[in-house]
Amino acid sequence: MGGDPWADPELRAKRDRLLATLSGMGTVGVAYSGGIDSTVVAQAAHLALGERAVAITAVSDSLASGELEEAVELAKRIGVRHRVIRTEEFADPNYLRNHSDRCYFCKSELYGRLTALREELGVETIVSGANLDDMGDHRPGLIAAAENGIRHPLQECGLTKADVRALAKAWGLPTWDKPASPCLSSRIAYGEEVTPQRVRMIDAAELWLKRTTGLNVVRVRYHKGDLARIEVPLEHLADLVALQTRGELIRVFKDLGFKFVTLDLEGFRSGSLNGLVASDDLRIGGSLRPVAKNGG
Repeated sequence: MGGDPWADPELRAKRDRLLATLSGMGTVGVAYSGGIDSTVVAQAAHLALGERAVAITAVSDSLASGELEEAVELAKRIGVRHRVIRTEEFADPNYLRNHSDRCYFCKSELYGRLTALREELGVETIVSGANLDDMGDHRPGLIAAAENGIRHPLQECGLTKADVRALAKAWGLPTWDKPASPCLSSRIAYGEEVTPQRVRMIDAAELWLKRTTGLNVVRVRYHKGDLARIEVPLEHLADLVALQTRGELIRVFKDLGFKFVTLDLEGFRSGSLNGLVASDDLRIGGSLRPVAKNGG
């Protein structure tokens, strides 16, 4: 009945390595979204450092409904100090133009604000929840992290996404199997401007789909001409084309501002818009940086 969640010596070793790495930093601020990766880092930082660790959640128009509330509750459950700040990436025209480097400008805004808060928060180092699997992905935000001196303890300890979920489950974190939830701006096709109105349309559409279908994993991708491309797991495609559901879905989406409503027959694919990145090189700040294009 249950048993010891730390019975696996390999899992214990990974936990101990992560705790030791964070302990060696002295004081840390965790860029904490409430997603599984940053939650595990916040949990580990609290265990390793106690009051010398603080979790910092950034709020902007690109945050999906319910994510802040969940992050606040998780931070309380962990017991970690928690601070909520506002970021203003929507004030940056480089972010709004939504080229394939959009995430770079978002993370530059985030990490710039976090590093500026170090003295006020009493921390020496800012850390992220990036794990080892992220290193082979389309992640221009990692360039911004490097430029701001952000450390990635999960990567430093060689921990993959599967390791992160195993640690979360062993620590009893209720979101150990939570699906990834990238920012709402990531749903907008590259080259289409990011606006508060568009992310609100996407947020409302996804919220309606989740409530109506009971699915945890849905994506509403925005394409040119106010076109919505819906992705759900393949086994649920038929549910959305059932006569009653289809009619209600079209009505709701058009009321939200979408002119066309489509269903992607390939089903849900994390980072499917990365297929629109035209080059293996990503231009940031006037220079070319090589970036992999494998997901996201």
